[in-house]
Amino acid sequence: MRFDEQYVSIPRLALAAADRFPDLEAIVDGDLRITYPELADEVVRSTRAAIAAGITKGDRAAIWAPNCAEWVIAALGVLGAGGVLVTLNTRFKGGEAAYVLRKSGAKVLYTVNGFLDTDYAAMLRDALAETGEDLPDLARVVVLDGAAGGDDHTWEGYLAGAEAVGEDDARARIDSITGDDLADIMFTSGTTGRPKGAMSTHAQNLRVYEAWSEVVGLREGDRYLIVNPFFHGFGYKAGWFSSIMRGATIVPMPVFDVSAVLDKVQAERITVLPGPPTLLSGILEFPDRDGYDLSTLRLTVTGAAVVPVELIRRLRSEMSFETIITGYGLTETTGTVSMCRFDDDPETIAMFSGRAIPDTELRIVDEAGNEVPRGEPGEVVTRGYHLMKGYFGDAEETASTIDADGWLHTGDIGIMDERGYIRITDRLKDMYIVGGFNAYPAEIEGILLEHEKIAQVAVVGIPDARMGEVGMAFVVPRSGATLSEDDVAGWARGHMANYKVPRFVEICDELPVNANGKVVKYELRERGIARTGG
Repeated sequence: MRFDEQYVSIPRLALAAADRFPDLEAIVDGDLRITYPELADEVVRSTRAAIAAGITKGDRAAIWAPNCAEWVIAALGVLGAGGVLVTLNTRFKGGEAAYVLRKSGAKVLYTVNGFLDTDYAAMLRDALAETGEDLPDLARVVVLDGAAGGDDHTWEGYLAGAEAVGEDDARARIDSITGDDLADIMFTSGTTGRPKGAMSTHAQNLRVYEAWSEVVGLREGDRYLIVNPFFHGFGYKAGWFSSIMRGATIVPMPVFDVSAVLDKVQAERITVLPGPPTLLSGILEFPDRDGYDLSTLRLTVTGAAVVPVELIRRLRSEMSFETIITGYGLTETTGTVSMCRFDDDPETIAMFSGRAIPDTELRIVDEAGNEVPRGEPGEVVTRGYHLMKGYFGDAEETASTIDADGWLHTGDIGIMDERGYIRITDRLKDMYIVGGFNAYPAEIEGILLEHEKIAQVAVVGIPDARMGEVGMAFVVPRSGATLSEDDVAGWARGHMANYKVPRFVEICDELPVNANGKVVKYELRERGIARTGG
């Protein structure tokens, strides 16, 4: 019996972990230490609280919070009640969060008021007041850390609501969930610049991440430091969810800080530490690295940016990593398309993104959809059980992404070698990756165009030694307007997540366009590289 058929749903998997791993820690978060049997009790209590809060099958509930134990427990409660999880980037500004909440129709929002000195609920309300819009579906806000303002609920008060729902009723609700029921809607952006919600089911998540865990070698008793944010598939699905699947201990970290990471690795005997190349290179370059006992580290998974071969070599020679794996995935593919294998050589791990995960298909095709010869460039397309069920409330975008034969068109250009390994060489959609975060020029351009003095803008990604890539905005001011580069950068910092804020700005009289009037972005990219030395 396949893994997804055996466990059916994510909350059922979490309950089963109590019997599968009775003596293992499930979560270690500061002074909080929870075993797998204790986590099962928390899942039932959180499910009861979610039902008491009015979450029924198919209702959406959003989490806008940093990595913490409460994030996991709240999410499992939502899923246990039959709800659908919606994740929000902690770097979002109020208007960005409001769009996702409105589009998804989220009924409950779980958030925080102290992360990075930000009161998220207040920021959301300020954004709504500024635009005059509201969120008609949002019935409750739950604050996971500390005091709650106004009509918001504290986490403790929310959990107290569990008393109104019997344990048997909660378990019956969990048992009613099928593998085909939606588990989550994760929002991504595309060429239109409007975030789109990719829908995944319980069965898809179980099957994809059982395959992922098998390929990377995640195992019972591992201790997994999760720096990748839970709002992203790398932190959620390949992070705490896969840990529950395999009996690993979840050690969440809300913010990446090299010394804090090294402290945690030493104190908690961490064995698994995935992250983008910036994280791993930061550890290698840390001046006092040799003062820490990092000997327990054995597994890392990286990607999301260009990976230098020398980084792979140094991780193997200077640290204790036995397994280093790179991969490629999209939100629309439940987070995973292809992966390298543990015995691949450093050049393969650095330059390629592996081969298709088991029982899925992967091709490189030309503009007509025909498969190209090995070694020739084309668009990366994939087909199989890992594909999203579609974009939430957006059949047109779904049809433009998944063709009539079931192939999902990634918008990425790559080549495939004779082994079936792919290498991503370019991005049709112009996306660039800032320190592991996907940045979409069309979305950033749309926000910048809200500035009253900006007439035209084009954003491109340019290479950066530390972050992999950073954004550069080319701005044409409105006629008669005076605008400085600092003006644009300062305004951007107040209106978008910090990784979206262009590192460089150039004020220009016009943008280069081709005969069709389309901005020629490769010219701008070359200009940006020449100016910045990227």
